[in-house]
Amino acid sequence: MSGKRQAAFLDRRSRRSALITTLAYDYPHGYKVPGHFHEWDQLVYASRGVMTVRTEEGSWVVPAQRAVWIPARIAHEIRMSGGVSMRTLYLRPRLRRDSARGCEVMNVSPLLRELILQACKIPALSRREREHGHLVNMILDQLKTAECVPLQLPEPVDRRSLRVAKTLLNDPSDRRPLEELCEGAGGNKRTIERLFQAETGMTFGKWRQQLRLLHALRLLAEGAKITEVALEAGYSTPSAFISMFRKTLGTTPARYFRNAQ
Repeated sequence: MSGKRQAAFLDRRSRRSALITTLAYDYPHGYKVPGHFHEWDQLVYASRGVMTVRTEEGSWVVPAQRAVWIPARIAHEIRMSGGVSMRTLYLRPRLRRDSARGCEVMNVSPLLRELILQACKIPALSRREREHGHLVNMILDQLKTAECVPLQLPEPVDRRSLRVAKTLLNDPSDRRPLEELCEGAGGNKRTIERLFQAETGMTFGKWRQQLRLLHALRLLAEGAKITEVALEAGYSTPSAFISMFRKTLGTTPARYFRNAQ
């Protein structure tokens, strides 16, 4: 992976006039791209499998047929669940003027998907080539209207709330109430609830549900059955898990992954 990425970025002659450079790579289940950052903005698209992007601020889960936007100079690592086909566009800084300051997961329209796949056939899209310019403009237009999806998990900062978060991160199936989770964390239930709201922008209950959803997406990508996923994600029954999944993502797990194919 690193060799191809460096080749795209260290070819100064092609980079000097490039607006977008590209990378196409397939990874096995469990592969981890270690922490790094880029000088250019990055759009990482999963045409197959599920990726988990982690930064100092939290985690973003990227299912198949979705993409994650990673602004320049944000250090991140990426872990693969299931076999992953990754297609990446590196955009010259400030080329996308409407871009977010932080990472975000977005739905990829059929048109944007084809544009990404076409772009990845070209190592560098240059301003000197008219056809390249048209392709770049279409990609930027599609990014303006791309719908963001709530597949991020912010990480709390305070040592007390972080202890509770790490307990659940280590075992998302843990169904103990918050009062019990607070034991040994250095704070009571009310304090932890206040810290989660202030530091993550979510109530503790919402944060816990989001953790379970993202964990479930990774398990489903690995081929786990619904009953197993429900228990591993902390739900007592498959129907309770499916209800949560439908309420959050608008469809059932089976349809969600079938559509992604």
